[in-house]
Amino acid sequence: MDTQYFITTDKNRLEIPMIHAYLSGSSYWAAGRAIEAVRKSIDNSLCFSVLTSDGRQVGFARVVTDYSTFAWLCEVFVLEQHRGRGLGKRLVEAIASHSELSTVRRMLLATRDAHELYRRYAGFSVLEHPERWMERLPTDPTASGTDVA
Repeated sequence: MDTQYFITTDKNRLEIPMIHAYLSGSSYWAAGRAIEAVRKSIDNSLCFSVLTSDGRQVGFARVVTDYSTFAWLCEVFVLEQHRGRGLGKRLVEAIASHSELSTVRRMLLATRDAHELYRRYAGFSVLEHPERWMERLPTDPTASGTDVA
């Protein structure tokens, strides 16, 4: 990775207003999500940040996990002006090789358009038995941030 960037799990380095702005305004999976929901989701997740050498956050990913049997990788992004430098690849590699996630039995994610990135750089594949999986969607049609991939 370009030496002017680094990845950390230090939550003190998170720029929550920037994360919220991207998720609620630029992502297809969390459009309109309230900042309170972003804060709560961060508080209850293992978070990864891509930072510039001067400490500005330019990328983010969140893993919801019990650190033993299950993990869900979500909300992966790199700001547009920093794309094309391999940062997304390095971010998913860092997540896949993170010591606290190395023994997790199953890690899932949902993506609309980045299947090859996750397959190639983090070892993801399609569900072996998709017929076994179910989902429960919110019953409140006014719930913001649908998380639909």
